[in-house]
Amino acid sequence: MTQVAQTRFEGIDSIRALGAFAVLTTHVAFWAGAYTNGLLGGLLSRLDVGVALFFVLSGFLLGRPWLVRATTDRRAPASGPYLWKRFLRIAPLYVVTVVVALGLLRSNQGTSLRTWLVTLVMGNTYVDTALPPGLTHMWSLAVEVAFYLLLPVIMLVLVGTRRRLAPRRFVLGLAAMAALTFIWVLLAVPVLEERISAMPAQWLPGFLLWFAAGLFLALIQVLREQGLRPAYAGRLVTLARLPGSAWLLAGGLMLVAATPVAGPTTLTSPEPAEVVVKHTLYAVVAFVVVATAVFADPVGLYGRLLGHRFSQWLGRISYGIFCLHMPVLHLVMWVTGWKIFDGHGLQIWAMTVVLSLVVAEVAYRLVELPFARLRDRPPFFLRSRRETAASSVSVTGTRTG
Repeated sequence: MTQVAQTRFEGIDSIRALGAFAVLTTHVAFWAGAYTNGLLGGLLSRLDVGVALFFVLSGFLLGRPWLVRATTDRRAPASGPYLWKRFLRIAPLYVVTVVVALGLLRSNQGTSLRTWLVTLVMGNTYVDTALPPGLTHMWSLAVEVAFYLLLPVIMLVLVGTRRRLAPRRFVLGLAAMAALTFIWVLLAVPVLEERISAMPAQWLPGFLLWFAAGLFLALIQVLREQGLRPAYAGRLVTLARLPGSAWLLAGGLMLVAATPVAGPTTLTSPEPAEVVVKHTLYAVVAFVVVATAVFADPVGLYGRLLGHRFSQWLGRISYGIFCLHMPVLHLVMWVTGWKIFDGHGLQIWAMTVVLSLVVAEVAYRLVELPFARLRDRPPFFLRSRRETAASSVSVTGTRTG
């Protein structure tokens, strides 16, 4: 079977940065009271589509190694090293953010030991009905981590153990994931919200659709890289390679999402059917946008923009922007003395962006990079059998040599 190259997708980092700035902007708009400002306010409220971008990216990037190996008759990635890399990617900066928010924000003074512990293990959405100030955006990171933990099982079900990819089976599995999202939103969440003090609407089942979209994109890319061109992929790839048309489609869908059909633009609880519409629109928007980066012509104008050093830099520090922008927003409001819902949106946005860029760069250099250097050195109990055997041979050779 044809070997599949391990392609680097340089434009992905730029899309990751886009997601981070979308989330930052929608939070600033909410604090400034801009959600009620007509169509523009509706669009600003829907910039939480940045979360969908993150989830589609995760589905694509993390699911792709399983698909690559399945098309080249190789074993699936070892779960231990995979989980170790995910831990190092997420945990260090998350812990720093929790310490900053719970330890420094005035609104978190007197936080109980229970809240500290629950927050540090990302358990708030499972045992509480709200997250602490400065950390209200972290529900999406908890969903992301739940996906990380379940991905080896998901891929085992979708790909199987035969080391041979069956695209039809994979697509049917993705359809089942999407169906589970709709069932969860329409049937499970209303019942659970009445019976438990938690946030079931912010649990993984409600967002499997977005991860499935990323996995579907990974399937299309891997099959095409292998020389296969399934009929259902041709038009999607053609659209992705026309970024102007793709972004026009995404923009049109965002206009639809800004209408009442996708639920209220304020924090009023939406109807389950409205959540389904919103999730579906976001899934398509995120799929299309990420696909433009995956299939971008690197020498074309769009590809060069995505691959520009500035865009790449923003992508590298995007996790820090996401994590720390809410504590920064609290700081901006405290320093200026401005009140929530009292306007000053552009000023708040500009200050939050500048400060978030600074602290994200510092966090990247002092927290993310040092821990990233450990990603290829998992503890012994997380190593694959092959790594353990290789390590034993190396040690034995050193002692006897």
